[in-house]
Parts: sequence; C-alpha cells; structure tokens
Amino acid sequence: MSDLTELANKLADECIAVQKKIGDDRLFMRMGDVLAASSQTLEEAFLTAVRTRMAFEKGRAFLAKTLDDHEAGQG
Repeated sequence: MSDLTELANKLADECIAVQKKIGDDRLFMRMGDVLAASSQTLEEAFLTAVRTRMAFEKGRAFLAKTLDDHEAGQG
C-alpha cells in the first residue's frame, strides 16, 4: 500500500468517525475541500476511501435488512 493510500485511509476512517459523532454526514465533502487546497491527489484518494467505506456500510445495512425481512416473513 502506498503512503498516499495509507494517509487517505487514515483520514477517511477518522473523518467518518467524527461524522457519526457530530451527526454530519457531509463532513467529508468539507474535508475534501480542505485537502484540495494543498493536494488534489490526496483529496481524490481521500474521497475515494470515504465513498468506498460509506458504500460498504450501506451495502451491509441492505443485506442485514433483507435478511431480517426474510426471516420475519417466515415466522
């Protein structure tokens, strides 16, 4: 893993944690703006890392709900 990817992943994890704590699901966009002011490369890697994690969480939630709905229908 490259240094850039490691940095982007660390920032993504930290940003998502803060987003959840403060209830602002768009914080990552403002963070992207901050990063873009000094490094477009890090901004792009960060946004990709955040979006990937957010999509993963939505996918897991979808699967959990689908399974819950299925099991409730069989009861």
